[in-house]
Amino acid sequence: MFSKETYIQRRQILKQKVGSGLLLFMGNEDTGMNYRDNVYPFRQESTFLYYFGLDIASLHAVIDIDNDQEIVFGNELTIDDIVWTGPKEALVDKAAKVGVSKVQPLNAIDSFLKGILSKQQTIHYLPPYRGEHYLQLQEWLEIAPSEAGQKASVGLIKAIVSMRSYKSGEEIAEIEKAVNTSVDMHLEFMRTTRPGMTEKGLAGKLQSIAISQGGDISYPVIMTVNGEILHTHARDLAMQDGQMSLCDAGAETAMRYCGDLTRTIPTGKKFTTLQREMYEIVLHAQTSAIEACKPGILFKDVHTLAATKLLEGLKSLGVVKGDPAEAVANDVHTLFFQCGLGHMMGLDVHDMENLGEQYVGYTDDLKKGTTFGWKSLRLGRALEPGFVVTIEPGLYLIPTLIDRWKAENKRSEFVDYNKLEMLRDFTGIRIEDDIVITEDGNRVLGKHLPKEVDEVEAMR
Repeated sequence: MFSKETYIQRRQILKQKVGSGLLLFMGNEDTGMNYRDNVYPFRQESTFLYYFGLDIASLHAVIDIDNDQEIVFGNELTIDDIVWTGPKEALVDKAAKVGVSKVQPLNAIDSFLKGILSKQQTIHYLPPYRGEHYLQLQEWLEIAPSEAGQKASVGLIKAIVSMRSYKSGEEIAEIEKAVNTSVDMHLEFMRTTRPGMTEKGLAGKLQSIAISQGGDISYPVIMTVNGEILHTHARDLAMQDGQMSLCDAGAETAMRYCGDLTRTIPTGKKFTTLQREMYEIVLHAQTSAIEACKPGILFKDVHTLAATKLLEGLKSLGVVKGDPAEAVANDVHTLFFQCGLGHMMGLDVHDMENLGEQYVGYTDDLKKGTTFGWKSLRLGRALEPGFVVTIEPGLYLIPTLIDRWKAENKRSEFVDYNKLEMLRDFTGIRIEDDIVITEDGNRVLGKHLPKEVDEVEAMR
């Protein structure tokens, strides 16, 4: 965890931003995998971590602004627990390390919150995303599960977004640690991938690197020869010479900060001529987008720039016709680039996504798109110093989507469907790096990870 002062200061700023009421922070529980005591790897709720720093299951906390008190609710280990876990630091001592002096038993939170309700004091909470949180809100606050999301505190959401969006120096250092481990994972992928290896076998090797460096993966490894399927997780499928292998993998540090990188390589030693041409198109779009990222620039406009560069490249192959910028204005890029250019990253690989993309990635004056392609752009707002974002353009040739557009002769003034047939079975390419926005531009985070064609092939 960070210093005690970091957490005290964060909570103090949050109290000032919200102003009044009681702030409820629900921590996560252990969840049984196939029976109660055989649990999934524990992951603490990120906002709870941000303000309280305690990466322990079965904790909740409140900040009572009106009565100037902060309480952590959780149980000390009993002798029955210690038999299985060994002696551990007392919860009261752990709480003191993040500046909280008041600890109460876990079951005391029910009567505490009901007392707050009886006084008609406002209780602010965040949108739930786990089943137990819906049930806890129903029990504690008498909020039906179907209404829990709607009744979440917009004021609290906005206050938290206004803090977590801007990464401090110590956060950036921790994120960079995650990115460096992610680089090590990708270097292993680029050095060792060979025809005949399975996607799942290779993904397991990469996860072992994340674990060996003190954390774990920040999301399930995307390892696939079907790069056109955006989130295909590793399968028991042998990779073959002539195919491309796409790896989207990131590490999470012991403090739960994330990395998120993607590289696409030939499964054999070299790209084919067409693979190289397509790769260069994506690489040029990515480098152009990174160069454009600086304070004050709408990320939505950077996405548009990347989409335009992709269509310019496809025009050079004869697949796209006309003016690429006009084609993007008519959403032609969504035939090839269906997702967003990037997203915020921090304690979550898609940072704060559970708080609502409109609040995190957009503003009251800039609304998130709702049409195909644009609705997948998680971030559109103006970039500011301290933002950490991913830049991940790609080309994805999805046969089902091509068939639908071709059947409608959709945007045929911009698409040569006869020439598009040569790309029908191409699959997909993505290249992704993580950057931090600085006062005058940006900096790519982490150690060097090859992405130029010659660099990539030299590692094969």
